[in-house]
Amino acid sequence: MGGIELRRSGSGTARIVAPVFHRILDRIDAGLTAGAIDAILPDGTRRLLGGRGEGPLAIIRIVRWRAILRLVSGGSVGWYEGWAAGDWTSPDPVPIFDLFMRNRRTLGDVARAKLVARIGVRGWHWLRRNHRGGAKRNVAAHYDLGNDFYAEWLDPTLTYSSAMFDDDEPLETAQRRKLAAIVQRIGVKPGDTLLEIGCGWGSFAEAAAKAGAKVHAITLSAEQERFVTARCAQLPVTVAITDYRDITGRYDAVASVEMVEAVGQDYWRAYLQSIARVLKPGGRAAIQLITIADDVFPAYARNVDFIQRYVFPGGMLISESRFRAIAEAEGFVWTDARVFGLDYAETLLRWRARFDAAVKERRLPARFDLRFVALWRYYLMYCEGGFRGGGIDVLQVTLTR
Repeated sequence: MGGIELRRSGSGTARIVAPVFHRILDRIDAGLTAGAIDAILPDGTRRLLGGRGEGPLAIIRIVRWRAILRLVSGGSVGWYEGWAAGDWTSPDPVPIFDLFMRNRRTLGDVARAKLVARIGVRGWHWLRRNHRGGAKRNVAAHYDLGNDFYAEWLDPTLTYSSAMFDDDEPLETAQRRKLAAIVQRIGVKPGDTLLEIGCGWGSFAEAAAKAGAKVHAITLSAEQERFVTARCAQLPVTVAITDYRDITGRYDAVASVEMVEAVGQDYWRAYLQSIARVLKPGGRAAIQLITIADDVFPAYARNVDFIQRYVFPGGMLISESRFRAIAEAEGFVWTDARVFGLDYAETLLRWRARFDAAVKERRLPARFDLRFVALWRYYLMYCEGGFRGGGIDVLQVTLTR
């Protein structure tokens, strides 16, 4: 980049560099075995990449060749930065993210950050690792954006995790089905004691308490702690700002809904050991977790992706096989796994529609500028495409001892 605009097709620079970028497009073309990209290039010409197998059609305009440079050098981080800079546009980016994930094996490393880019972001990511102080700081960076922010686009239950849909039904109905499924997994009976690790805004604590459980909910978010305390004031629910490594007592059941993604691979064992320590003999733990395919996990773990860099510092998706192996080594039996990734894609689509409505109606808090709003919209589309492409999934599982 270094001061070169790489924009005008008629310039000498453009004529020199264009063949280089066409060779990169050749690699992308060869790697698209499913779906296609209809690309408008900086000189106004069009090129179809892929188109040899079933899959979505993505439409994209490459405004500057710099977009391709950012992609091949910086991976998902560079691709976002190119979008934010206006280097590429699309009427609907979701199919692009879907295609990158759907064709992850055949595309290889063409869209992954290279060594120089990785060094800088890996150093930054290491500084955001999830030791006790780091975990609280990382959670605050995401969840303490404000209850007034999340309330404007989550459903009325304020549930920030995947719903379970039955046909075309309201998001709130699908969220309540998901909550009921977790209550059923742990077999709550009146008077049972239940620990919830990572309570969000209290929708599950509320549902479990109404089913008869005495709930102790923990979070590292001050905003969430305040909200759940008020929400569940008339229910047998206590809530505390507590690190999962510091929980004490014994419980009949444990639930944790999409919290383990905030733990990090280095701390998976400590997380599972904490559950084992407090769960009574014969008790059950129900976990809902977001996974990333084993075939891409090693490359993912070596890199820092767009979400880790710009949305959720310290976050990390789960390798099911690796996480399950640790759980079984800690004495758990992994049972009744249910996978429902396309439900998450639909959840994200519904969230984006609600988010867009809140933006249009100017209901988001005034402290968030246009750049922040655009970042979060991109985040919702990026995640949706990942689930539709099949490399990212969500599952519920019951752990018994």
